[in-house]
Amino acid sequence: MNVSKIDLNLLVVFDAIFSEGGITPAARKLHLTQPAVSHALNRLRDALGDPLFVREGRAVVPTPTARNLARPVRDILRDVDLMLSDLNRFDPATTPHKFTLGMRDVSEPLLMPALQRSISAEAPQIDLASIQTDRRALESELANGHLDVALDMHLPVSDKILRQRVQFDPLVVVCRAGHPRLNIHATLEDYLAEGHILATVRRSGGGIEDMELSRHGLSRHIQLRCQHYFAALEVVRHNDLVLTMPRGYAEVANRAGDFLILPFPLDLPPPEGYVYWHENVDDDPANQWLRRHILGVFAQREA
Repeated sequence: MNVSKIDLNLLVVFDAIFSEGGITPAARKLHLTQPAVSHALNRLRDALGDPLFVREGRAVVPTPTARNLARPVRDILRDVDLMLSDLNRFDPATTPHKFTLGMRDVSEPLLMPALQRSISAEAPQIDLASIQTDRRALESELANGHLDVALDMHLPVSDKILRQRVQFDPLVVVCRAGHPRLNIHATLEDYLAEGHILATVRRSGGGIEDMELSRHGLSRHIQLRCQHYFAALEVVRHNDLVLTMPRGYAEVANRAGDFLILPFPLDLPPPEGYVYWHENVDDDPANQWLRRHILGVFAQREA
């Protein structure tokens, strides 16, 4: 027998006939016509090669094959019903689940420690994975479920991608402790006079700070470009170059007190970011729960 020929609805009809004792009462229970139930029974008979139910007088009596099938079929239908009921049920305290978040590495110190603390107490069986994704593939990654949510700057996306605005950390200036020229009284002129490091994965162009300087008709000398803040901080630690970076990352890196953290010398509002998710999970309880925790972390930082 080819199981692909068995329609789940045929098993529903079989169970109704078996439990109700006939085709007519089964049709009433299923809100179907009697010919529709008879047709479904005939299809199941053909697939199984057994009459399943035979008439004895006015009664419809199950064959031995039908009696053997009755309990397994009922178990199957119950399991399917439970499975479908569980699709939209999410209990963070008991449901094992893995969430995958797409974000740049610079966002991890801002979000992941606080998010893990927030989640672990409430949901001990929840796993988190942070991955870096190509911005050009972000929409498809969210659509196919490879990403549950993404965190990034403003990106051009279709209406199928939903988003919530959040506030990223403001930029600060980092130099080594004991820098010969910079201190808490450093001015804009002092900042511009130094050699700078730009941490970016882009091959050319400046950062947000350079765009703000340009608005004021100013520029700085970028003496070193590197891909990651970690490498840039190691350079800063051992010479007099200056690094402009998000405050949260700088504070994490400065736990040993090796750096001096100064405000950015222009009035630059904190950059805006967005939490992105696909419309197909907008009503998903698990995704809603994750988004509440992520947005809660940002709300606490902004408070």
